[in-house]
Amino acid sequence: MNELEQLLFSYSEKSITILDEALPIENYVSLDLSSSNSDLNGVNITDPNECQSYIDSILKRQGGKVAHGGYLEQRNLYADKSGFNEKTQPPRNIHLGIDYWAPAGTKVITPLDGVVHSFKNNAIRGDYGPTIILEHNIQGLVFYTLYGHLSLESLEGLSVGKEFAVGSLLATLGTPDINVNYAPHLHFQIIHDLGGYTGDYPGVCAQKDLDYYRKNCPDPNLLLKI
Repeated sequence: MNELEQLLFSYSEKSITILDEALPIENYVSLDLSSSNSDLNGVNITDPNECQSYIDSILKRQGGKVAHGGYLEQRNLYADKSGFNEKTQPPRNIHLGIDYWAPAGTKVITPLDGVVHSFKNNAIRGDYGPTIILEHNIQGLVFYTLYGHLSLESLEGLSVGKEFAVGSLLATLGTPDINVNYAPHLHFQIIHDLGGYTGDYPGVCAQKDLDYYRKNCPDPNLLLKI
């Protein structure tokens, strides 16, 4: 493990909630949206309604309330989105965060003390929609957490430097028309070096760039332990 990974892993021995505490972690179930999942054959995963129907079937089958997963998962979810499939570049289809699929309006809870670094409505189809990035400084190590696919209301009243204590309400999840064509979910990503980005950061990469992004965006479950 590198220094940031060690810090994240040692931060807490217990699981850390990132959604409304009315949805206990015991009701989270894993979800596989990878291109290798044969259960998705015949499912138009790029359509938010079909995607939601598939997620609902997994939740029903496992008796869950929240579906989660996707770190470094290679997906077909972005196949219909031009920004991920430039003709002159390899496709970007490897997911760099963890997604938490839950109903629109679900509360997003701050997992760490932090301050607002930046925020933005990334409204291009296939992007994050409303997005918040928090900056954290733990034991002198600075890093960032990104929260994407939020509601528009989540950006109201924000300002750079605004403080959020661990366990406080940060945002709520947006609807497909606001989160730019996805079934409702939270995209949560940990970033070591933002590289000059504000209110945005790549959440999906191409295979050729995976080594860099794997190091710069460690597994969020090192921290959350869900």
